[in-house]
Amino acid sequence: MITFDTNLLVYAHRQDCQFHARAKECIRSTAEGKEAWSIPWPCVHEFLAVVTSPRVFKTPTPLDAALAQVSAWMKSPTLTLLGEEPDTYWEVFCRIARKAGISGGKVHDARVVALATLHGIDELMSADRDFSRFPELKIRNPL
Repeated sequence: MITFDTNLLVYAHRQDCQFHARAKECIRSTAEGKEAWSIPWPCVHEFLAVVTSPRVFKTPTPLDAALAQVSAWMKSPTLTLLGEEPDTYWEVFCRIARKAGISGGKVHDARVVALATLHGIDELMSADRDFSRFPELKIRNPL
């Protein structure tokens, strides 16, 4: 199963992003396909924070439109949203964080990797090179 990072969600949603068409097609074909796919909950929240931010976009996405986008993705019958499991998540996160020696903003990346690892995901779709520090996942940039 694959999972999607925030940047691809943003690119797919925002028509003013350079990689919009390719990211939109990648997510559309995945969402409409028969293979299971996933999005980590932290990436959903980060997507909402980014697309609605006037610091990021001159004309940010209105909150209702951003929420509607997430709701549309959630209608895919093959989508799983990845969340923490109380008994096992923390141990997996600590192992990954220590191994990668992360700090600051990389805590979010380690959280995404920990969630993917915990849920048996082996491939992360992302245009973010920072994930290369985490050997637990195969990183594929579809752009």
